[in-house]
Amino acid sequence: MSQILPAETCSAPTESALSTKIVFLLATGAGLSVASIYYSQPMLSIIGHAFHSSVSDSGMVPTLTQIGYALGILLLAPLGDRHDRRKIILIKGILLAVTLLLCGISSSFPLLLLSSLAIGLMATVAQDIIPAAATLASEKSRGKTVGMVMTGLLAGILLSRVFSGLVAEYFGWRAVYALAAAGVLLITLTIWRALPAFKVQTTLSYPALLRSLGKLWADHAELRHAALAQGMLSIGFSAFWSTLAIMLAERYQLGSAVAGAFGLAGAAGALAAPLAGMLADRHGANYVTRVGAAIVVVSFSLMFLLPLLPLPAQLALIVLSAVGFDLGVQATLVAHQTIIYAINPAARSRLNAIMFTVVFIGMATGAALGSKALENFGWSGVVALATLAAAAGLVIRMLEHARK
Repeated sequence: MSQILPAETCSAPTESALSTKIVFLLATGAGLSVASIYYSQPMLSIIGHAFHSSVSDSGMVPTLTQIGYALGILLLAPLGDRHDRRKIILIKGILLAVTLLLCGISSSFPLLLLSSLAIGLMATVAQDIIPAAATLASEKSRGKTVGMVMTGLLAGILLSRVFSGLVAEYFGWRAVYALAAAGVLLITLTIWRALPAFKVQTTLSYPALLRSLGKLWADHAELRHAALAQGMLSIGFSAFWSTLAIMLAERYQLGSAVAGAFGLAGAAGALAAPLAGMLADRHGANYVTRVGAAIVVVSFSLMFLLPLLPLPAQLALIVLSAVGFDLGVQATLVAHQTIIYAINPAARSRLNAIMFTVVFIGMATGAALGSKALENFGWSGVVALATLAAAAGLVIRMLEHARK
């Protein structure tokens, strides 16, 4: 029988040190790590020209990065319960910096694709940083601490496109990966020096940990519905963001800096997602999932009106849609996490790993299908794909509500 070991009891920073220095470092580390999987999106047009690749081939860069992240969550995240998280953060952080640098110096398109897959695998260090913060925090401040680290992670997602778009526009796409590698290496070493060692939480073997994921999936319908609904929303989300830069370059002759700046529009929507918590307290998390998914469907559907509008109004509508669907996706994600965390508090890391594996499978699928849709049907094809995927997510939530 596996043995569950005591919680972390090593010498840890004081609460004041944790709330000022450590939490900031962990939030920065989570943000820089997860940002690595989004840098390529505003640069796809530039990368495509550099390697003379087609739209669909260029779309494989974010696709493989998302696949790598999904595999990393599924196969690597459970190791945090089995080994010292401080060492895991150090090893994965260094490897992430190496893969980012390798991506930046790639001399061939196949090497770029392989490096992109590896970036996704190693960027899952963000999923080790978050439970590390939860372990170090006191009981009374755990929620606040984890929330602050999640804010850093969200900022990394939102600002990554702005950063890569601007840098690529003026210094080239390779400079983006070089700067990102330096940033990840610096924050990794700083976090490693600041954190105490962590005791393992279980002696359960690695194969047993992975087997338990399948049992959780089979036993809990709420987990399956939450993961599948969020995965469908992620298809639309990724289809939009992974093709936006190419569309803006082809249709409006706009560079990567403008494509990256659209991330600020997404930030306006996604940063309002904490309001989902208030709605969940008042109406329940299931209600928020339905409202959020409906907002995503409406936001994507609005872009069917683009051909009817003058050019400035078209760009304004795209911005409005980005604000709307980012808000809906993030609000629904918060609500879905609330639902699955209530299933089994002792298995929250694995429940989270299962849901995010499905989410990033959806992201990878959206990036691949979005590139195909843009190449074969133009932007209207991408809009149709995103709308249908979001509608499928809404149907899943509505059917779940009808069963109750």
